[in-house]
Amino acid sequence: MAGDRLNDVRDYYDVVVVGSGLAGLTAANVLARRGHAVLLLEQHYNFGGLATWFRRKGGHIFDVSLHGFPVGMVKSCRKYWTQEIADSIVQLKGIRFDNPQFQFETSFDRDDFTRLLVERFGVEVDTVARFFDTARAMDFYDDQTQTTAELFEEFFPGRNDVVRLLMEPITYANGSTLADPAITYGIVFSNFMSKGVYIFQGGTDKLIGLMKAELKRNRVELRRQVQVERVVVEGGAVRGVIANGRRIGCGAVVSNANLQSTLAKLVGYEHLDKDYVEAARAVRLSNSSCQVYMGVRRGEGIDYIGDLLFTSTRPEFDSPSLCEANTQSRTFSMYYPDIRPGSDRYAIVSSTNANYEDWAELSEEDYRTAKAQLIETSLNHLETYLPNIREKLDHVEASTPRTFAHYTQHAVGATFGTKFEGLAASMDLPKQVAGMFHSGSVGIIMSGWLGAINYGVIVANDVDAFVSSESVKSRAGGFEVGEGAA
Repeated sequence: MAGDRLNDVRDYYDVVVVGSGLAGLTAANVLARRGHAVLLLEQHYNFGGLATWFRRKGGHIFDVSLHGFPVGMVKSCRKYWTQEIADSIVQLKGIRFDNPQFQFETSFDRDDFTRLLVERFGVEVDTVARFFDTARAMDFYDDQTQTTAELFEEFFPGRNDVVRLLMEPITYANGSTLADPAITYGIVFSNFMSKGVYIFQGGTDKLIGLMKAELKRNRVELRRQVQVERVVVEGGAVRGVIANGRRIGCGAVVSNANLQSTLAKLVGYEHLDKDYVEAARAVRLSNSSCQVYMGVRRGEGIDYIGDLLFTSTRPEFDSPSLCEANTQSRTFSMYYPDIRPGSDRYAIVSSTNANYEDWAELSEEDYRTAKAQLIETSLNHLETYLPNIREKLDHVEASTPRTFAHYTQHAVGATFGTKFEGLAASMDLPKQVAGMFHSGSVGIIMSGWLGAINYGVIVANDVDAFVSSESVKSRAGGFEVGEGAA
């Protein structure tokens, strides 16, 4: 039956995209708009990568991610996707913090954070302004030696409470820590501070549905449940892929898979320079995640407790503790009916950062016990805000780093990709193998959903220039490339 997934697929495409995360989907769409013949292959039964969803009995729909992103997503979706997609992005205005150091609700933008830092935390207004201006001015070419901890110490020495306010939400958003380069914090933080936090109204299923429709309008060939075993490399250049045992020729490949999996499994270290392999193997993977999905029984409702709730019982902020198996900190993403217009359903997703090694070696019995404990502690924490929530739920389940590793095939379930050094390995891959490109969660900066889309565009521009060259077009001469191909 697997062979049927490639029924009617041609023998040659200008570009094959491996994986359908937001970076892969966007790269495919941009390239197709420019007239290239594009085949997109996804190993999962859903498109979207981690931007996905699932359904359960009782009419429940749970979004796995896309719980919050910056306003820049509106512009990127309008430019690289459709106006309809951009118009469905709405602001979450109730971002709530509750921990032993402070409690309040905020619109999560520069104006309100300035007010809070001055009035609630007693920071001088000039210091706050200089901090925001410094973070806003950061870019990829800045000094990478300053850590995020050093940045905070420069502006807010000894103020763990201020660090918690400024850092904790970003850690949940992309897995960054105080030890990571300051630019990996400053760029993402400034994106959010522009105008707050946004979400896709209608749910991830609607978003991916609209993206699939646009891809089909642009003649992208979409195939799911297709496993790409390897990239065919001959003479130092991409010649095709082996997918479900079949060879498909192409001028270029864009891998939206995990960077380490791309290099080790798809390309093969034997095709890469020794120094590059040594540096790539040293790239650190970021952490993974746990989630608990809670569905409210039809006909029941819950009180408003904010749209995003960052909550913790830990006395002070400590970023490594956010990944501990028995963490005291979590984020609740609240899905009220207005998030899915026309629905009267409520859902809640509890998210915690996690370490893969805490889950990987558990026996099946211990694994089930640990998942049950994860659910129980999440419910106990939620009861602080919704005392009767257990009586209103008719579905609860959990995912762990093992879940993410299974469904995404990301190494160690790394939901946040690689650390910052992964960006160089990703961008330099075409120098190693002509026509081999990577676009995915690398360098923390790219791990956010806005970064994923924009990185997909950056890579698509490079691919466009490559496959449009005369040398690549001449290689396609022996294949039937079809109408609209470059």
